[in-house]
Amino acid sequence: MDSSLRSGPDAAPTTDSEGYSKSLGNRQVQMIAIGGAIGVGLFLGAGGKLATVGPSLVVAYALCGLAAFFVMRALGELVLYRPVAGSFVEYAREFIGPWAGFASGWMYWLNWAMTGIAEITAVAIYVHRWLPDLPQWITALIALGVLLAVNLVSVKLFGELEFWFSLVKVVAILVFLVVGLGLVFTATDIGGTPAGPANLTQHGGFFPSGFGVTLMAMQSVVFAYSAIEMVGIAAGEAKDARKVLPKAINGVVWRIAIFYVGSVLLLAMLLPWTVYSADESPFVTVFSHLGIPGVGDLMNAVVLTAALSSCNSGLYSTGRVLRALANDGEAPKFAARMNRNNIPYGGILFTAVAFVLGVILNGVVPEQAFEIATAIASLGVVATWATLVICQMRLRTKAIRGEIERPTYRMPGAPYTNWLTLAFLALVVVLMGFSDGAEQIAFYSIPAIVVVIGLGWWAISRNRAKRSASLGS
Repeated sequence: MDSSLRSGPDAAPTTDSEGYSKSLGNRQVQMIAIGGAIGVGLFLGAGGKLATVGPSLVVAYALCGLAAFFVMRALGELVLYRPVAGSFVEYAREFIGPWAGFASGWMYWLNWAMTGIAEITAVAIYVHRWLPDLPQWITALIALGVLLAVNLVSVKLFGELEFWFSLVKVVAILVFLVVGLGLVFTATDIGGTPAGPANLTQHGGFFPSGFGVTLMAMQSVVFAYSAIEMVGIAAGEAKDARKVLPKAINGVVWRIAIFYVGSVLLLAMLLPWTVYSADESPFVTVFSHLGIPGVGDLMNAVVLTAALSSCNSGLYSTGRVLRALANDGEAPKFAARMNRNNIPYGGILFTAVAFVLGVILNGVVPEQAFEIATAIASLGVVATWATLVICQMRLRTKAIRGEIERPTYRMPGAPYTNWLTLAFLALVVVLMGFSDGAEQIAFYSIPAIVVVIGLGWWAISRNRAKRSASLGS
């Protein structure tokens, strides 16, 4: 077997990993994985979708959670084969082709650029509860400035801040699950309605808006699961990746079942689905209806932390992915620059510029900013997940041919689960075309995105061909 294809502790480091500080320990990587698995899609987005879809939203979360499980296992196999900073961009180059690395990298950047806009929009919505007269764009700008400073100082500071951000989220979710289960089992009256399974069917049935609307909600649910792949991005800066990452990935899988599906099911049982709205976190809605002074504000502070955490992760991950692209001449050279603290500040600042556009969006259309951003971000999520699944398929094929050594940590049910996951992701995109509003805007933007990425790759390929010709002459 070619030594260049070896995986394992003795494999030579890749160019993309060079220059990074191995500063993230087990505790921080575990929490980065959790932080990626709990975001504003659940803490804010679930409220608007419950108000539209009803209790059947739990079905959409379960289906998307199953797809996310297989994506994470595919990622786990790839990361254990070769842990690198830049993650799937490198895997796409190796297993699909250079063009795939370029396309997947920029789609991932689009995902996080839009997600960051959604996150800072969520921050503004949460702060509006306390400061209703403060314009959304001002709050969004302040949040961006703080998180940008954190990301530019040190990886260790990012990891520590993300650890505490994630810890707050996990504790809040656990408290909600315990309190919620207690309220359901005791059939406690919440705002005039007893909590219990009856709320799943009494207010227009389990599918009050129809099964089709439930399926169309999967776009926003896929967005809620976005960032679970963050643990793969962190692989290149983990101290003992092959030991730490399987535990982190397995942890994400069971948290999906408990934190997402469990939380949505409880939300639907605690209050009638008609009580929830897109203008407030559903968790805040529940605790506010308990009638305990201050508890709603406390939960609002928690979900504010969750939004800051996810935006923090977005700046971190895109900085690494853009550097991987820039090192191969597929992004502006500025994006490859590192500071003395071994941080790719060029890529981080590049993403921050896109976040500033989000601040502008909050000033122009504050009511629609969140939905528009999450809908477009979902396209990037689908592209990233599909890339990981396809790369794992190619890895498996090469291993069968004896070209590489396959890790013992593997995707279950491959290749059948790969094809089922890809079919599911295609269905999510097709359904966006039948939705209304922001989802349809995102769907019809696909041709424009394809053209821009295609032209970008054409320009890069042409320049490379010219350089090769000049060197040859």
